[in-house]
Amino acid sequence: MVTAASIGSRVESLSSSGISTIPKEYVRPKEELINIGDIFEDEKSTEGPQVPTIDLKEIDSEDIKVREKCREELKKAAIDWGVMHLVNHGISDELMERVKKAGQAFFDLPIEQKEKYANDQASGKIQGYGSKLANNASGQLEWEDYFFHCVYPEDKRDLSIWPQTPSDYIVATSEYAKELRGLATKILTVLSLGLGLEEGRLEKEVGGLEELVLQMKINYYPKCPQPELALGVEAHTDISALTFILHNMVPGLQLFYGGKWVTAKCVPNSIVMHIGDTLEILSNGKYKSILHRGLVNKEKVRISWAVFCEPPKEKIILKPLPETVSEKEPAIFPQRTFSEHIQHKLFRQSQEALASTKEAAISTTNGAAHISTKEAA
Repeated sequence: MVTAASIGSRVESLSSSGISTIPKEYVRPKEELINIGDIFEDEKSTEGPQVPTIDLKEIDSEDIKVREKCREELKKAAIDWGVMHLVNHGISDELMERVKKAGQAFFDLPIEQKEKYANDQASGKIQGYGSKLANNASGQLEWEDYFFHCVYPEDKRDLSIWPQTPSDYIVATSEYAKELRGLATKILTVLSLGLGLEEGRLEKEVGGLEELVLQMKINYYPKCPQPELALGVEAHTDISALTFILHNMVPGLQLFYGGKWVTAKCVPNSIVMHIGDTLEILSNGKYKSILHRGLVNKEKVRISWAVFCEPPKEKIILKPLPETVSEKEPAIFPQRTFSEHIQHKLFRQSQEALASTKEAAISTTNGAAHISTKEAA
């Protein structure tokens, strides 16, 4: 049921209401606001470290030297950064544009129409249109609305909650999900070989063709009158095995690298790929799940399409693979199911929120590391 309260709770409504100051629930603690400046100027900067761009054109080349050079660059980026821009990834520019056009068209609908697809987090119905609920003791919120749904495998989708408008939404999104699933196999093959494993090993460990689930979250970040005080998405690492991200070429993604926040460039026709916690655990920390956050701005709406490749919640035990563990490199992660890993992260977040922010600021590097703690405990 569409109510005035639900409509009023959307960040889009706040943004379009003409407010000049944001409600206190959206104001982040000082230690979370380090390195927040003009995101457009930051994106243009060529100083300091830059997120690597990996060209996948030769990933399956018949020339072994050419192929190995491509694969080594991918492996190096996964070890050093845990995030990269993928180009020549095999998914057509036309299909990516269709996906983005369809997603934007949904968010261009009046809020009353979008509310027909609203989720109900309190009852466990997490798929659909929503806004982030407060997930910490101080009741802080993020400056975003979103649409979340399972997009692959086909038998796990619930098309009844997918947008019916625009008409191309279901077709384009389904085709894109299928293409991404193939790309995930290619990436997992290279990363398996990079650990000295059989090429199909990592894919098997995250659920294989039948069980690996792709969940799409379209993040909609409205214009914000005080972007220096807010976050679109707070600092976090992804729980997935891999995450693939499209965006509308408006900057906002920042990565915590080398003790500083680095703004990702907007690389045309690329897909941003993150290594998630799942692969970091399986590789015993050799591949990195990098801390990242989303910034907002006054001038332009930012939209991103994140697809999380996740293992089944209970069927698979996540732990460092035996081949990645030795006397010199003991296991740094405990044994957990994917579901237990999620609960562990939620518990840690709630504990950290209860801690004094003043103490946290003192004990962190540049005020950010307190939320980047890896899941070794």
